[in-house]
Amino acid sequence: MESMETQEKRTGAENVVWNLADLYHGADDPVFQEHLHSLPSQCAEFRSKWRGRVAELSNEQFVAMLEEYETLVERMSGLGSFVQLIWSTDTENPENGRNLQSVRETAAHASQYMVFLPIEVANLPNDRLAELESWKGLASRKRWIESVIEHKPYTLSEEVERALAVKGLTSRMAWVRLHDELMNARSFWLNGKEYTQPEIMKLMQEPNRDIRKAASESISTGLQESVRHHAYIFNTVIADHATNDALRGHTSWVQSRNMANEASDESVQALINSVKDEYHLVRRFYQLKQRLLGYETFHDYDRNAPIGGDEGFWTWEAARDLVLSAYSEFHPTAGEIAAKFFDQSWIHAPVRKGKNGGAYSAGTIPSAHPYVFLNYTGTNRDVQVMAHELGHGIHQYLSRQQGPLLMHTPLTIAETASVFGEILTFNKLYSAAENDQQRLVMLMTKLDDILSTVFRQIAFNRFEEGMHVARRNEGELSVDRLCEIWLQTQVDQFGDTVVLSEGYRYWWSYISHFMHVPGYVYAYAYGELLVLALYEIYKQDKASFPDKYIELLSSGGSKKPTELLAPFGINVEDPEFWKVGLGVIEHLITEAERLADAQ
Repeated sequence: MESMETQEKRTGAENVVWNLADLYHGADDPVFQEHLHSLPSQCAEFRSKWRGRVAELSNEQFVAMLEEYETLVERMSGLGSFVQLIWSTDTENPENGRNLQSVRETAAHASQYMVFLPIEVANLPNDRLAELESWKGLASRKRWIESVIEHKPYTLSEEVERALAVKGLTSRMAWVRLHDELMNARSFWLNGKEYTQPEIMKLMQEPNRDIRKAASESISTGLQESVRHHAYIFNTVIADHATNDALRGHTSWVQSRNMANEASDESVQALINSVKDEYHLVRRFYQLKQRLLGYETFHDYDRNAPIGGDEGFWTWEAARDLVLSAYSEFHPTAGEIAAKFFDQSWIHAPVRKGKNGGAYSAGTIPSAHPYVFLNYTGTNRDVQVMAHELGHGIHQYLSRQQGPLLMHTPLTIAETASVFGEILTFNKLYSAAENDQQRLVMLMTKLDDILSTVFRQIAFNRFEEGMHVARRNEGELSVDRLCEIWLQTQVDQFGDTVVLSEGYRYWWSYISHFMHVPGYVYAYAYGELLVLALYEIYKQDKASFPDKYIELLSSGGSKKPTELLAPFGINVEDPEFWKVGLGVIEHLITEAERLADAQ
């Protein structure tokens, strides 16, 4: 087996860590301690001042009440963001875990005093609600009022909501944290060397097939060792989700997520059906990849194999320059904001034992700014991930102006800026390619990512659906039953083009999205297909599109998704809309086949 040289290379990201002082200077910061300890009493005072009075408030008093509410929401979010950011970089440090739990417990206790507000607002007479919605003094908070009204049928009494707020921390969230800590502490061994999850996953992109196969077997072995624990955690979390759905009267396991995403059940199902109908594109792509690699059979550990030999290596500086250039050329505002993340230490990039896997951008609070979390190892995919998360960061930075209640968009729209940034970066590289061989290599790599974002995530969604429905109908699910549902949804996607290893049956157990936000994963496909359509519009209108795009990002959650996308002539409620992005994917596969045939 070849040596794994890339593991020894230094990227320049080893010491790229964030400075969280714009939130707090540390857990021992007197300001942090004062904010933490005073939060419950401040929320209790808010309840004492306003509870039972909402119906009698003047418009001006209503605004004053909301401003106080927003201040408390921001305080709570700032505390939570700070300890979550610290914990995610070192989950093995018991002090970080203690601080995380302390803030969560305090916030859960404090939040129970706040639940009366949306309940009392939702129960206002219709004419009073209409008056508030139309009053210009509440124009910037109109969407919040609309959302409260939309959730009224699924909102419980104040007593029950208070109980759920307090118990939530020691029910679902406790199990989610346990899953994360178990996964982050797990070591994977290969040839006598210890690897973290991000490090071993990186080996799945190695050119050498033996390395990929060995890494896959190491991952499967590691997952199998703890699969019973994770099966119990999964069962507990999805049972808790079912209990909440039953209490609130949701008619399906995913309805609450669709409502949070401000997407109709019908539009989401149309998305899922449209993608499933095109599963043949996945098989067509892997057949092409198998041909290019020259393999008689194509295994699950071959899916991320690079085409064209060495996958490439990017230093931190080179990746930064490329991504900043792509954003700056699209719109100077985007480039200026992205540069702040590097210049002002808003990024945590190195791979470390105990650090969470994956990547994210945390929007934090309006009075601060976002922070980006990466596990940077220098691969081409890492460059795309950098572009992706900075897209989120730009979006979150711009949307801060909407305040703590409306700065965050639904998850479906939240993926827009990130995926768009990936496409900008990819197209900049693609246009600079010197020959068709380079273009083929780049296109195959990009298609790997697109198919993972669209088809793989919908296959994940099908696993989620199967898991939630089975748990509700059959009771606690065994490891074998979870594996059965997982394998069936994977085979539905791959057909007979991919040979699945025996250990692949356990790979559902490491995917934390299933528990952090049940139903979340389809948002990736939603965002990818939306952006592919948006990019087609951009190509036809490069003069006015960038400014409209920046306006969309700046609007945050102050408008419904349909309203945000109306300036672009897009209607995501139209079932036919999803075929636009899927058509772009088919075109890219056809182009890759053409380039391959010309070799």
